[in-house]
Parts: sequence; C-alpha cells; structure tokens
Amino acid sequence: MHRVTIKDIAKIAGVSYASVSRALSGSAEISEATRQRIMAICEQEGYRVNTLARSLISRRSGVIGLIVPDISNAFYAEIAFAVETYARRSGYNVMFCNTVHDARQTTDLFEYLVGQRVDGIIFASTRNDAHLWAAKHLDDVPIVLLGDAIDPGDPQCGRINSVSLDNQAGGALGVRYLHKLGHRRIVYLGMRPANVTHQRRYYGCRTAMEDLGLTPEAVENPWEASTIEYGCKLAREVLGKGCPYTAVFCATDSIALGALKAAEELGIRVPEQLSLLGFDNVSYAALPRIRLTTIAQHQQKLSEAAFDLLLRLIQEGGEAGTTHRIIRPSLIERASCRPV
Repeated sequence: MHRVTIKDIAKIAGVSYASVSRALSGSAEISEATRQRIMAICEQEGYRVNTLARSLISRRSGVIGLIVPDISNAFYAEIAFAVETYARRSGYNVMFCNTVHDARQTTDLFEYLVGQRVDGIIFASTRNDAHLWAAKHLDDVPIVLLGDAIDPGDPQCGRINSVSLDNQAGGALGVRYLHKLGHRRIVYLGMRPANVTHQRRYYGCRTAMEDLGLTPEAVENPWEASTIEYGCKLAREVLGKGCPYTAVFCATDSIALGALKAAEELGIRVPEQLSLLGFDNVSYAALPRIRLTTIAQHQQKLSEAAFDLLLRLIQEGGEAGTTHRIIRPSLIERASCRPV
C-alpha cells in the first residue's frame, strides 16, 4: 500500500512542498484558507505526520512523561487526568508511567523516558528520596517534582524545580477545625513515617495540638501505600477497643474511607458518635453516602502549576531559573464532622 507523503499532498493541492510543511506546522506564512484546504486534503488522503522526523528536525518530541507512584490511587488518577488536559491544550501528549512504589522500577522509568527523548518529566512522588532521581537526570531533561521532597536549603535540592502543597498548614488547619467544633480527644490515623508528605502533615497536626493544649496521638501506617483496605485495618484496631476519641483525622481520604467502613462494621455512627476528617478531597469524597469533610489539595491547581512550570523549563532552558511553588490547602466542610 502506498504511503501518502507531503509531496503527494503538495501535488494534489497544487502548492509547493514548503507550503504543506507550513500548513502542518501552523505557520502564519500562509493564509488560513490555504491551510484549511491543505489540512482537508491531508485528512481525505489519510496523511499522517511523521512525528519522529519532525522531532529530529525540531529537537522536540511533543511528548512529556508523567511518573506517578500508583495510578489506582484516586488522587494520582485525578492528577494524571488534569496534567493530560493541560498538556493537550498546549499541543503535548503525555506518556504515563506507574512506579507501583518500587525504587527499581522508578529508576527504569526515568531511563526509559530519557531514552525516548521526551521534552520534559513531571515526577509525582512523596518519597523522602524523590529528589535523588530528579537530580540524577537534571542535565538530561527538564524535570518538575510534584511533591514534598524538596528542602531548598539542601544542596542536592537546590536546582530542582518543584510544586507542592503546604501539607504542614493542612495538618494544622484540620486540627484547628476539629478543636473549633469542640473536639479535645483527636487521633491522627495513617501516618507513614517514611513519607515526607505524611511527616509534614503530622508535624502541622502535632504542632497545632500542642499549641491548643491537646495531647498529640497518632496511629502509624506500616504499609507502603495509603489504601481503603489499610485504612479499614488501622481503624478496626483503634475503634474496636472501645474508642476513647471523639474525632479521627485521617492522613488521606483513602484512609478515611477505610475508617468509615470500619466504623459501619462496628456500629459506630459517623458523625453522631465519631467525627471523621480526611485529607486530599478526591472526587469520591463528595458522593452522597460519604460526604466526607476533608482538607483539599486542589489537584487542578497542583497539576496546572506543575505543567506550566515544566513548559517554561522546556521553552527557556537554563534561563528559566529554579522555582519552588507552594499551593495552599483549604477546608471542605461536608457531613462527616459535627460539634460536640
């Protein structure tokens, strides 16, 4: 079968080879009427742009990589959807990669994306050592770290561009909200010690408790991920022993949904007997039978900020400088918390 080429399109349209190239690249050097006529012929004849050849000429692939730890996690699924939306508006495609919380796989995925000559990488991670992967490839490709593993004072982090939520402020915001409702016996559920995001959330929570004269209490999550299943297991341990708390502040919405399930199994009514506060504001938190009060991470803002920063790095290169963008959290009140 004959493969349609630019020369074929030029012959059919009665224009030069250069005119077809200008039409395909969106150049302003030809009229809109001519461009539309050429594009219509391309569609009619089944012409496909040779993206490989174009990337070799322009040194741009038109593709960015997005690395997430777990695409089954609702938070990262929403991040992925938002990043792809913003990327497509700017003419980019997104190559999704899932590390499943595995260090070896993370290393392999970075090597793969660099080898595919993507124009840039957004690395969404909450690992304490996430900056090490980014730092290793900074000279190969523009990278934006979407997460908390950045300390601007650390020489290893100095050149890494990042976007993150102010998780410490989010932890404090949750505690102060529960305290305002009259809660004095609050437990923080699901903190993962090896996760820098969880560390900062709990630090904000603990500091606010101490400032308010409360005794900080936390139940750690020993697993690698924050899932509904693990949240349910942790909550069963806490609630099944004659729960001494009036409120549970969960490290994530997934943990909160697991706690909600455990409470229902144990006959504990939420919010009548126990207030439940989540963190993330994923889409299912607003479902009618859940209506979870939560701390919003603003996934749209995080994704937009990360992509905009990456686009600037791609376009400006070394002239772009280094940026650490912080997004403020907010409280979303629904029906899982009540005054005492």
